[in-house]
Amino acid sequence: MLFEFIATIAAGFGLAGIALVITHLSKLAGKKAPKWLIPLFGAIGIFGFQISQEYSWFDQQVTQLPKGLYVVKKVEEGTWFRPWSYVKPQTLRFIAADSGHARANADNPDVYLVNLYLFERRRSVQQVPQVIDCAAPARADYVLQEKGSKLSIDEHVKKTTKWRSLEKNDPLYINVCINKK
Repeated sequence: MLFEFIATIAAGFGLAGIALVITHLSKLAGKKAPKWLIPLFGAIGIFGFQISQEYSWFDQQVTQLPKGLYVVKKVEEGTWFRPWSYVKPQTLRFIAADSGHARANADNPDVYLVNLYLFERRRSVQQVPQVIDCAAPARADYVLQEKGSKLSIDEHVKKTTKWRSLEKNDPLYINVCINKK
């Protein structure tokens, strides 16, 4: 985030410098450039860089995902304090599934334990383990009983009551259940 701040300031100074050159050239031509030209160019540089970063964040994150991680959901939204996002919504959050490293249950090969990673702009990544039942199809949070003690996938399937159904066209179902076979 520090590097992004430095780059934002540099973009503002860079465009303000171009405006400074324009004002000096206009003096040489015998005309006077408006006083607001330099601050306007600086503001355009700052806003332009920040808007560019907001829109390129998702693509940068996806290219850095390790092998086996696939995007299963992305959230695009527009907000009032970013009026340009109503024209083209920004991707500020997305979910990636580690279906490349999903573990199948030994007793039931239709049940997988998979890690979901929640990415959000300017926040750290969160890991959420999920149990996916490909036969149902449904998913449930994989709960940790006590610190360091985990239920086996089979024990978890027997104890959980909070199953959430999955559609057959859901990217999570497709990545974990169909692409695994």
